Amino acid sequence: MARLKKPGQKTLELKRTGTLNPRPDSVSDALFKENPFFDPKDLLQVRYEMLRRHTVEKVSIVDVAARFGVSRPTIYHAQDAFQQAGLSGLLPKQRGPKERHKLSAVVLDYVKVLRATEPSLTTVACVQAVHKKFGITVHRRSLERALAGKKKLRHPTEAHASRKQLSKRTKNSAEK
Repeated sequence: MARLKKPGQKTLELKRTGTLNPRPDSVSDALFKENPFFDPKDLLQVRYEMLRRHTVEKVSIVDVAARFGVSRPTIYHAQDAFQQAGLSGLLPKQRGPKERHKLSAVVLDYVKVLRATEPSLTTVACVQAVHKKFGITVHRRSLERALAGKKKLRHPTEAHASRKQLSKRTKNSAEK
C-alpha cells in the first residue's frame, strides 16, 4: 500500500493563508516546470507570473490562460484587481456574506425593545416575533450571538489587532 505524502511546511502555510492554488496540476508554464523557485501551488506567485507573462512578455491572453490553467475572465479580473490594489489585489477574497444581512440594526433594536418590555421573553419567542414582524427566519443561536455582541474574527490580522488593542489597554491601566 502506498503511503500518503505529508504536506510540506510551505503547503500548510499556503493553505492557512488561503493562497494554496486549488489546481496546481493545471499550470503548465515552462518556468513552473523547470525552475524549483516557481511553485505552482502558490496562487499569488502563479497569478503574478500570469500577469507578467501577458503584460511584459506580450503573450496573448489565450496562451496565458492555457499555460496557467485559468479562464480568460480570470485573467481580466486579476488584471483589474492588480491595477487597483497591487499584489494584495491578487489574494483571494472572502466568499459569502461579508456582514450580517438578516440581523440588521433595525431587527436587533426591535428585539432589544421586546426584551426590555418583557424580560422573561425567551430567545425562541424573539425569533418568532422577528419572523412575524419582518418575515425573515433567524436561527436562535445567531440571535443570541448578535445580542451578546460576540462576533467571530475572520482574519488573523484582525485577531492580532484585537490583541494589540487589549495589550495597550492593559498597559495603560497598569500605568495609571
